[in-house]
Amino acid sequence: MRIADYSVTKAVLERHGFTFKKSFGQNFLTDTNILQKIVDTAEIDDQVNVIEIGPGIGALTEFLAERAAQVMAFEIDHRLVPILADTLRDFDNVTVVNEDILKVDLAQHIQNFKNPDLPIKVVANLPYYITTPILMHLIESGIPFSEFVVMMQKEVADRISAQPNTKAYGSLSIAVQYYMTAKVAFIVPRTVFVPAPNVDSAILKMVRRPEPAVAVKDENFFFKISKASFTHRRKTLWNNLTGYFGKTDEVKDKLTKALDQAGLSPSVRGEALSLAEFASLADALKGQGL
Repeated sequence: MRIADYSVTKAVLERHGFTFKKSFGQNFLTDTNILQKIVDTAEIDDQVNVIEIGPGIGALTEFLAERAAQVMAFEIDHRLVPILADTLRDFDNVTVVNEDILKVDLAQHIQNFKNPDLPIKVVANLPYYITTPILMHLIESGIPFSEFVVMMQKEVADRISAQPNTKAYGSLSIAVQYYMTAKVAFIVPRTVFVPAPNVDSAILKMVRRPEPAVAVKDENFFFKISKASFTHRRKTLWNNLTGYFGKTDEVKDKLTKALDQAGLSPSVRGEALSLAEFASLADALKGQGL
């Protein structure tokens, strides 16, 4: 029997008198086939260390611990710590850290792996209400995670992996794809969770690029420009950028020159631009002193 078997999950929760906290976005997975598929997608073996976020009662952790060198699981809810100590008692390669992943000194914790030089993968069922902040925090942490295999709301997974000229494409797609390749591995129906969420989920596989997808003069400026270009999705690049920089004659003159230099029409919309085109635009705007 597995922790994720519905009868085991129910018994564990009853034994510990656990009640779900909506503020933590808790939904526990009760399908062992999907858990196996997650670990297979992440290609976990004994030459990999794993960071897990939000282990719940240890359903995914159990599958990870059977194959990984070590698993470090960050759980914000202190009520789950004794439950995890109970459900994972047979594993000596799991460390549960009762801290908020957004506030923890992750680089310091990683040094506590027995072999911190092994590749580190992030495998997690992320809380839906805070998926994007967690992902961006980890991606921008400077820690060289080799891969992320994470469950999230399907709509967010679609936005992260979206390509130009699609409805889902936006500044989040660019922010993640600048650092990583991103592909939806498979869909997870809402019916396999306790309690069931209101939406379907997706497993997103993201692999770190050896180098960022495009070379830019100023990364922060590149991200600001891509974000500004999607302020109003139905507006043109010109309207969004004059909204961001201002509508003075000087700004308009510089903007005209930068768009011309980047080979872009003022009437194009942000959703039509590739990462390479955003890079050209950001560098041209920077060159104009905007």
